[in-house]
Amino acid sequence: QVQLVESGGGLVPAGGSLRLSCAASGDTFSSYAMGWFRQAPGKEREFVAAISWSGKDTYIADALKGRFTISRDNAKDTLYLQMNMLKPTDTAVYVCAAVRGSFGLAYAKQSTYDDWGQGTQVTVSS
Repeated sequence: QVQLVESGGGLVPAGGSLRLSCAASGDTFSSYAMGWFRQAPGKEREFVAAISWSGKDTYIADALKGRFTISRDNAKDTLYLQMNMLKPTDTAVYVCAAVRGSFGLAYAKQSTYDDWGQGTQVTVSS
């Protein structure tokens, strides 16, 4: 089991950028595939991005490609989400999640992940 703590959220104007971080502890971070999800007010949680344990394979939700990038630094036990050209519709609580080993092709499914952080709020003003 790994403990996850997100940071980096905040209030940003439309068109701005943010980089979210997810710090892991309690187990070997490099043993885990990771994902980012988000939940906007009144909406269901949705997939944002995922990355394999090595960082070699990355996946971004189709609607977010070209604006969001996922990365990790296994030496620092940290996962990142770089968000550019932010829109008001990106306003949500962003949560990181972990699964030991590989997520295979099920990287976008919430049920794939075993450990979740508490989330960080991102608010994009128009």
